[in-house]
Amino acid sequence: MNRSDSERLAGGLEEMGLALCAEPVEADVVVLNTCVVRQAPEDAAAGLLGRLKRVKGADPDRFIVVTGCMVGPKFGDLARRFPQVDVWARPGEFAAVLRAVGQRLGVDPGLGPGAPAPRLPGVRALVPVIHGCDKFCAFCIIPYRRGTEVSRPVAEVVREVEQAVERGALDVTLLGQNVDSYGHDLEPRCDLADLLHAVHEVPGLARLRFLTSHPNDMSARIIRAAMDLPKVCECVSLPFQTGDDGMLAKMRRGYTRAEYLGKVAEVRAAMPGVAVTTDVMVGLPGETEEQFVRTVEVLEEVRFDKVHAAAYSERPGTIASRTMADDVGREEKRRRLRELSEVQARIGLEINCALTGQ
Repeated sequence: MNRSDSERLAGGLEEMGLALCAEPVEADVVVLNTCVVRQAPEDAAAGLLGRLKRVKGADPDRFIVVTGCMVGPKFGDLARRFPQVDVWARPGEFAAVLRAVGQRLGVDPGLGPGAPAPRLPGVRALVPVIHGCDKFCAFCIIPYRRGTEVSRPVAEVVREVEQAVERGALDVTLLGQNVDSYGHDLEPRCDLADLLHAVHEVPGLARLRFLTSHPNDMSARIIRAAMDLPKVCECVSLPFQTGDDGMLAKMRRGYTRAEYLGKVAEVRAAMPGVAVTTDVMVGLPGETEEQFVRTVEVLEEVRFDKVHAAAYSERPGTIASRTMADDVGREEKRRRLRELSEVQARIGLEINCALTGQ
């Protein structure tokens, strides 16, 4: 989603006559799109802002914009910490950024309805279809920074896909923090299956993907649409996070291990040969060695094609940060992450070797 937002901002700025620079010191306008899903990217953004202070000092007329999930509803502390920043914009506030840049440079931002078109034409296109998340998992900061779920109308999404194909895109990915929840807030109500059918009809489109899914919202209708529509790639991203029921409840994921495994079985029964990817978190507050082992067991049982693994990182304001002690040590988190990665590397190699000659 952040990559898509960056491309849209870059596209809007290029429409205003600006050109991309290789380095901030060469730029009249610097836009920093931030991520705070974990502490490491937030620290990286803060470090870059520190360097930009020196860049701004060398040229006080340089215009600095910070956007993305680092910018919450109340960013006064950030503004005081980084006074070199001219504009703070929350995720998706493209018009505010373009308007501010246009005012500073004396350029008409040429704002039209909706978000600006992405900068880079190419074979692949990322198309956000739903913003925000209503799940409020205990560890996750996304609902607090991107807000609750807001779906884009079907016709608007279809038109953007058509425009992407006209610019040369063949492979389109429909994006959402919880893409399977698409359409529940629209009138008339629809779902991701309806959207897949509509986008599938775009002439010239060769491949269609969607991510990221939540096990509770991947309905039989969505699975059926993915099975029936030939342009939809047989690849499903289905995070499970942890293999222990106690930890799943603590995380407020809303399903059990058995229910998750049942959903994977349902997907594979509908689409034999489907690639299944997932997200896993280790070192959650209170996670014991036995609970971690249950997560490894799920990897061995399901045999995912790819696993995105991360160590728990406390995010201020989340339910976990308010109610749970971050009591798994850093070195233990690293050990569990390393073990998980080694297990998945072996599984991935075995899966790929089995495809030799096919």
